[in-house]
Amino acid sequence: MRLAFAVPGDLATPTGGYAYDRRMIAELQALGWRIRVLDLGDGFPQPGEAALAAATARLAALPREEPIVVDGLAFGALPRAAAELTSTHRLIALVHHPLALESGLGAGAAERLRQQERAALACAARVIVTSPATARLLATDYGVAGERISVVRPGSDRANPAPRAGGDGAVSLLAVGAIVPRKGYDVLLAALATLVDLPWRLTVAGDRRRDRECAARLDADIRRLDLAARVDLLGAVAQERLAALYATADLFVLASRFEGYGMAYAEAVAYGVPVVGTTAGAIAETVPGGAGLLVPPDDADALARALRRLIGDAGERARCAGAARAAAAALPTWRAQAELFARAVECAAERSVERAGEVRR
Repeated sequence: MRLAFAVPGDLATPTGGYAYDRRMIAELQALGWRIRVLDLGDGFPQPGEAALAAATARLAALPREEPIVVDGLAFGALPRAAAELTSTHRLIALVHHPLALESGLGAGAAERLRQQERAALACAARVIVTSPATARLLATDYGVAGERISVVRPGSDRANPAPRAGGDGAVSLLAVGAIVPRKGYDVLLAALATLVDLPWRLTVAGDRRRDRECAARLDADIRRLDLAARVDLLGAVAQERLAALYATADLFVLASRFEGYGMAYAEAVAYGVPVVGTTAGAIAETVPGGAGLLVPPDDADALARALRRLIGDAGERARCAGAARAAAAALPTWRAQAELFARAVECAAERSVERAGEVRR
């Protein structure tokens, strides 16, 4: 079966959303699907008129019999295109997280994005989300009927996690995620600044190019809090390097303000790394009970208490790591999730046939 997979910009962009897209495309191809990857251009989720027109033209030029999965970073910004194409093409929205919930947006910009995405989603034959939490959010806040939503979580590679070595040296903290306001690096540094009496070292693996102002603020915070000797900023890293970082980390830490799933959290669990994070979005569903400590978002004091507890207690870290290793075995594989994704696309095709029949009658 053929499928068009439309993404905004470079599919190799180092974020969890693009990583999901890349891996799902590869797994669908392994299942025998013929995938056409379509670049919708840059500037999303707030493109200019020229970019919108170009993206709409690229989508309209696709064969009508070919289902089109559109990554949510673009789909939510294309309500007019979705309305124009819904009667001629099978549109499937892939929503990693609602656009209006990106941190740092003003109230007006957030509301515009919410209204645009709500209108666009009304035109989709199917909506694929990466967590039950996002499914509930789209049903309650965006008017998407539950029967039109398919939950397809990210898969996991079997990492064969080993028990953490421990030892008397500094506790190795690992944070993974693009340097953007939603990841809460400012909150994490504020918490760590109160823990300088403890032995720890933080490594941050995340793209610094997505939001250069946020990256500059992170650098300034490190200098202001006198943490330069304890924090290593690696930028985006290759998957092989990232795997090595997970394998040697004692704790995964991230102060996200929202996650539609939280792929980095799940990767940490897959490697048997205990987690200190927040309860924002789908994180509480992603991190198994006992595998770490979760606190409310934007609460540096609570985050500091959780970090102090696990940095200072090797036994409790070991217990959380054991729970993570036990949970890792139950994580779904990418192949199984690709099969779910394929069924969701097929459901969209069936719904389009039904709608066409209704129009003829």
